[in-house]
Amino acid sequence: MIAVSLVLAALVAGAAVYSVLVIAAARNYLAGKPAAEGPPAPVSVLKPLAGAEDELEKNLRSFFEQDYPEFELIFAVRDSSDPACPLVERLQGEYPDVPSRLVVTGEPPYANAKVFSLDCMARLARYDLLVMSDSDIRARPDMLRSIASEFGNPRLGLLTCPYRAVPGKSLWSRLEALGMNTDFWAGVLAARLIEGMRFAVGPTTAARRQAVEDAGGFESLKDFLAEDFVLGSRVAGAGWQVGLSRYVVEHHIGSQPLRANFRHRLRWVRSTRRSRPAGYVGQIFTYPVPLLLILLAWAPGWWPAAFPVLMLRSLAAAAVAGWVLGDPLCRKWWWLIPLEDLLSFMFWIAGFFGNSIEWRGRRYRLLPDGRFELQP
Repeated sequence: MIAVSLVLAALVAGAAVYSVLVIAAARNYLAGKPAAEGPPAPVSVLKPLAGAEDELEKNLRSFFEQDYPEFELIFAVRDSSDPACPLVERLQGEYPDVPSRLVVTGEPPYANAKVFSLDCMARLARYDLLVMSDSDIRARPDMLRSIASEFGNPRLGLLTCPYRAVPGKSLWSRLEALGMNTDFWAGVLAARLIEGMRFAVGPTTAARRQAVEDAGGFESLKDFLAEDFVLGSRVAGAGWQVGLSRYVVEHHIGSQPLRANFRHRLRWVRSTRRSRPAGYVGQIFTYPVPLLLILLAWAPGWWPAAFPVLMLRSLAAAAVAGWVLGDPLCRKWWWLIPLEDLLSFMFWIAGFFGNSIEWRGRRYRLLPDGRFELQP
């Protein structure tokens, strides 16, 4: 019994140290020097679409309203009956001065349909700086100007934009957003501090066309579920720098009901486990609150550890959500963060089991190397 208590105490201590690391990582990110600004290079924005999602019009309109001298918007759908098509066509009529086109790709031959859409759009793109942004992203008018300026560094090949998750009306959406804005980005910042940015994450990235080609092109990503992570890793491996942008976008995650939300989160953890197997195991130290509760349930005499652990977890959450992301959600719903920590911990455990996922109505089998294939 004493041995178990000591093991649990060691895990809690490690999680407390991780919280300190997150605070340091947030300060390091904020203290970074602004990127060397370069001339405003023209930008091609690639937008894969699939259906009429919540607030899609507001999200797409924010890209038509970019304050930037030269850019184009390219949208891709699988077929012309997609509900997003009439919306895109209407916005094209409202913004005739913004160069844009809507591409119908047909049925994707790649396992990852999003990668096929990106490949099709990139082939049509006129410019060498590609901004790849999902349909649930909303940006301020200065987004392209800010991102393009960071590419004044000629060695920068790829840039990930941090995002501030904005939930829908459901409790499950709110909990997931709290987790993204505290736990998920805490992990990214900590990894950046320890090993540097050798990966990409999130629904908005920007890359030089040459860097993508040097990494093997979009076609080489066709069988990977976490294509953004793999692309960032390969761009870094090709000798380019990978960075974390100073620009924060809004990620509107919608109001999924419980079952859909849980399927989505299970897909996420199973994919993460295969993208970074060792790192996934190490995520146990990112759960100070669940580990503390397990310790206290096993050995109540350790209760004095509660205050410093909870304080450090709170400070780490504030550092990420408040300092880095400027997120008002966590200030309003801070009392739900421990519940989200417990829920996230359970999904982390679930991620060790099973090798199948559901994505956009289809079922896939995950392979050990991070690839996936459509199940018959």
